[in-house]
Amino acid sequence: MITIFSNPRPFAGHFDLIQRNAIKSWLALKPACQIILLNDEQNTSVGIAREYGIECITDVACNEFGTPLLNDVFAKVKQTAKHDIIAQVNTDIIVMDDFLQTVRSVHDFLGEKPFFMVGRRWDVDVSEPFDFTAANWATVLRERIHSQGSLHGMAGMDYWVFPRTFDFKPPAFVVGRPGMDSWLVFQARSHRIPVIDATAAITIVHQNHNYPAKRSEHYEIEKKRNIELAGGLTCMMTLRDADWMFDRTGLRRPAFPKRFYSLLSLFYPWRLLLALKRRVPALGSG
Repeated sequence: MITIFSNPRPFAGHFDLIQRNAIKSWLALKPACQIILLNDEQNTSVGIAREYGIECITDVACNEFGTPLLNDVFAKVKQTAKHDIIAQVNTDIIVMDDFLQTVRSVHDFLGEKPFFMVGRRWDVDVSEPFDFTAANWATVLRERIHSQGSLHGMAGMDYWVFPRTFDFKPPAFVVGRPGMDSWLVFQARSHRIPVIDATAAITIVHQNHNYPAKRSEHYEIEKKRNIELAGGLTCMMTLRDADWMFDRTGLRRPAFPKRFYSLLSLFYPWRLLLALKRRVPALGSG
């Protein structure tokens, strides 16, 4: 039904544990999905793909620091994808059966019309492998979410679902750095493509971890480069700018005040105001 692709970190230490959990949850989806990994900088994803019987793309273009570039990732994934619907899912994200159910419902409702579906995640500490063959694994995980988890903010978008025919034409964004997913939302809204917030329908679990990339010398360089490629902060949006919602009642327009904010999203003065607001803490910390 859908093709899932992901850019893993090297499979080592805690990341080996949580990324295996994520991939095994994708493999547990019914009907089965095509799963594609993009090789990591230490070439560990090739062996993992072989172990789980999934695909791995090894020739994606990278910048001078060895970080993959989104434009080539999209191009290679579209060449390899076997299905009409593509989902980018971060490799630390566990999904459940409501993921495919919602994708199917949205696709059935919109038919051949393009869309861009995203949603918030639940942050949970995970230190053990999950048994996805157990009949009650999803129930156990949902109980942990409600007792220990926290719902992430509007800027965190750890999955994107869109038709294969939707050509974003992204610039050479550095994968995994700020600005990339926010620009995708902006592109969809700018082209009057429905941006669907599926938080109420899809429960995804982000397995908490540290962020070693932020400690690298080139992180700030790549972050700045992404923001410049996006066209600046005025060309970046979050889930607050979604103009559709999907929940148990189906696809609908958001209620006030979210609907009001989504209507304002396409007006440059409003985006400029938000951009200035975002820059204030950044300037203060510098």
